[in-house]
Amino acid sequence: MNKKQTYRGFSLTWVIVIVIITSIISALTAGVIVYNNSRLSYDMTYDDLSKDEDLNEFLTVYTSILQDYYEDVDRGALLDQAIAGMMDYLGDDYTTYLDDETTAELFDSLSGEYTGIGVSINNSDKSIIEVYDDTPASKAGILSGDIIVGYNDTDVSDLSATQVVEMIKNSTDYFTLQLKRGESIINVSLKNEKLIAPNVDYYMLENTNIGYLAIETFSLTLKDQVKKALSNLENEGLTSLIIDLRDNTGGYLNATVDVASIFLEKGKRIFSLDYQNAPTNYDDETSEHTKYNIVVLINENTASAAEILAIALKESYGATLVGETSFGKGKVQQTMQLDDGSMVKYTSSYWLTPSGNCIDEIGITPDYYVTNTITNEDQTTTTDAQLNKAIEVLSEIAN
Repeated sequence: MNKKQTYRGFSLTWVIVIVIITSIISALTAGVIVYNNSRLSYDMTYDDLSKDEDLNEFLTVYTSILQDYYEDVDRGALLDQAIAGMMDYLGDDYTTYLDDETTAELFDSLSGEYTGIGVSINNSDKSIIEVYDDTPASKAGILSGDIIVGYNDTDVSDLSATQVVEMIKNSTDYFTLQLKRGESIINVSLKNEKLIAPNVDYYMLENTNIGYLAIETFSLTLKDQVKKALSNLENEGLTSLIIDLRDNTGGYLNATVDVASIFLEKGKRIFSLDYQNAPTNYDDETSEHTKYNIVVLINENTASAAEILAIALKESYGATLVGETSFGKGKVQQTMQLDDGSMVKYTSSYWLTPSGNCIDEIGITPDYYVTNTITNEDQTTTTDAQLNKAIEVLSEIAN
């Protein structure tokens, strides 16, 4: 199917974005996260803990090991293992201990910001795929198609794209890139800046009034990116919208609420949290809403926060779901960051759909069940049947 990409937020395939950010976060890591680092517990004080016989027994063992074990003991590592053991005892896949490095990677990935120059490069030949607006790269005059051949006058022809990215993102001062443009070699001087990490991809489908909006993850900057995308699409004549949540494994719960509130009418239910059989409802509190016809694409990797948005749009907006049954993660995690930079993440509640259902380990069933056909050994999807079905559904509604 032909399609005209009038605006792009980021390149979804076969590129490396120059960012200080890790690769895709899995459903088990991102999920639905509510940050909580301000209280000890719901109803327990430090005085209560001082009287806890079991805890004092643990401290006695801990002290004995430090004093009497025949070899030196790393206190931090010992306590890390103790905390990990507590998380493991609960038997919940989503309750876990994350060390300081993994914690930093998770927060970087969901912060919605990164430090870099604002380009994506081809993994095979280090050519520039895309230059993002208002970034050091665009200001320096870097163009799509330029090929990185040098860094600070050092030949990088034999280095991988990953190695070049590391050199660039680790630079704390101005540096120079040598770029091959056609038959010429040009030099550009630039410096890394803090930028908004692109989480959306959007464009108008050719010869239609249908816009396409893919959301990669629910980061802290997602709301502004979605609003900008919709504004640009509306300027191109948007009347119907496809929201692609396939392979979106979640993120921050607040980001989900913010995005859902762009579409829903004030007072419409987004979700409920069920803590120990006491549900709390969360409704749209904003005055803004849209009137597009919407189809949401989901698949087996659509999880957590992405599932909340998908079912909220279906039950409270009237959107149509197309694709495959979603992952089925109906739990919400609280996080508590420890002084050493590590973090514990534990399940605190179930979330319920606007109609009051729990989809945990069940998933969301689409209105139109469509699979994409994989036809060769390279596992390449030759036809996006799910996207084609979404276009068909919206075209029928319009007619």
